[in-house]
This record gives sequence, structure tokens and C-alpha cells, in this order.
Amino acid sequence: MNTNNIITGKKGEDIAADFLIKSGYEIIERNWHYSKNAEIDIIAKDNNTLVFVEVKTRKSLNYGHPFEAIDINKIKKIHTAILAYLNQSKIKYKLFRFDGIAIIGLNNPAIEHIKNLGQY
Repeated sequence: MNTNNIITGKKGEDIAADFLIKSGYEIIERNWHYSKNAEIDIIAKDNNTLVFVEVKTRKSLNYGHPFEAIDINKIKKIHTAILAYLNQSKIKYKLFRFDGIAIIGLNNPAIEHIKNLGQY
């Protein structure tokens, strides 16, 4: 991944975290790594539900919608990381879900939040 994509992704994650906080979520972790290939962008609490969030950012739609980048292989890696986090957590959560946030544009971004991308 090139430097511009890393910077864009980081800015998108910052925008998503701010969006979640303004929506009443509490951020628990950011960029939680289970392995070299399995990372959770944001872990937050929505009332009594633990929420694992995958953030995808695009400067424009020229290369497709951000959600198109969440394919079955990405979902499998995220599920592996989610299960590892739940097993390692000192707090045992009864309610949890996997959400996706798409950020389109970095100046005055469009933000799309889809809840429950994955079932458990």
C-alpha cells in the first residue's frame, strides 16, 4: 500500500471515529491487531453492545464504492480478529456486532454507516 493510501485511510478512520463519538458511541480501541493480516479498525460501545467497525475510505467514487472493498476474504479475517478479541477480553460481552463505515471524500465527506454486516 502506498503512502497516500495510508494517509487517506488514517484520515478516514479519524472521520469515522468522530462520527461514532458524535452518534453516542464510546471508542474502546483503534487499529487493534490480532495478526499481521487481521486488524479491526475501531472497537466501540453502542450502549451495551460492543461494535467492531471496518472503515473504508475513498477520495472519490472513481475506483468504486468503499464498501466494494469489503469482500468475503476481508470479512473472514475480521471475523477471526473479532473472535480473538472476544476470547482475550477481560470483559465478557453478551451483545456484539460488526459494522461498516464508508467515507467518500476527505473534505466535507459523505459518511455511510451499515450496522450488522456480519452475523454471529
